[in-house]
Amino acid sequence: MTTGALIVAAGMSSRMGDFKPMLNIGSISIAQRVVATFQQAGIDKIVMVTGYNATALERHLAGNGVVFLRNEQYETTHMFDSARIGLRYLMDKCDRVLFTPVDIPLFTAATVQALLACDALLAAPVCEGETGHPTLIASAVIPALLADSGEGGLRGAFERCGAVMTPVPVQDRGILHDADTPEDYRALLAYHNEQLVRPVLSVSLAREKPFFDARTAMLLRLVAETESVRTACQRMQMSYSSGWNVIRTLESQLSRTLIRRSQGGAGGGKSRLTEDGERLLRQYEAYVAALRENAAALFDSFFEGLF
Repeated sequence: MTTGALIVAAGMSSRMGDFKPMLNIGSISIAQRVVATFQQAGIDKIVMVTGYNATALERHLAGNGVVFLRNEQYETTHMFDSARIGLRYLMDKCDRVLFTPVDIPLFTAATVQALLACDALLAAPVCEGETGHPTLIASAVIPALLADSGEGGLRGAFERCGAVMTPVPVQDRGILHDADTPEDYRALLAYHNEQLVRPVLSVSLAREKPFFDARTAMLLRLVAETESVRTACQRMQMSYSSGWNVIRTLESQLSRTLIRRSQGGAGGGKSRLTEDGERLLRQYEAYVAALRENAAALFDSFFEGLF
């Protein structure tokens, strides 16, 4: 079952008085923390809808493995409109989607995994009787959400979509901490300082030097999806020339053609993964998933009681 993550970050942060996604929590930003937690939980297809300060935020996250979509009408629309943009994009690419606003950054990978273990069309984590984020949305529910009137925002759409919201009990107060105001942000920082040490996995393939990693895999995945190296690079905030440099380096290291280009015509040229490219991407993703499954158990066996 494939799972994507949708992070909405198009708002103007008016109540905070500063741009929330790029405020720091410890040594990384709020936006980076949300992305890292999803990745720690094994979610590779992460989409962020940007709007206000979009270029700065996209550049800030350019190396973090995120697909960027924009809400160009962010000044006159609401969070639900941004959510629709992301849900429309992910609907036919995933079996389910984990949704969260960017300003709730302290939920844990364990909470994400608890949601993923839940066989429900809609599910939300609950801690101490309060419901928080992220919310699990099955792809079967998305058409109803896209067709909804939007009255009452996303919560109203959930109530009208025909699926029951399933509560998933967790011991994670991070699902409740947002950063709407300066007071919220201070509370967020205080809670962050209580958090436990956790393993973070990064996997590269190398000969003399690394030549294939999560960012390279994302480039291939987006080329397969869009049939365009240029569009794939745009969604990653990578320059077109850098994208082709990555591909050429990869093909040189493996002595294989991984992307085949077709020329022009009425619809323009297309780029597609070769059979070798598809196999490399598939095997890398399966390898990383297997490593992640074992990382938590290994971490506990080596570090239990130390932190």
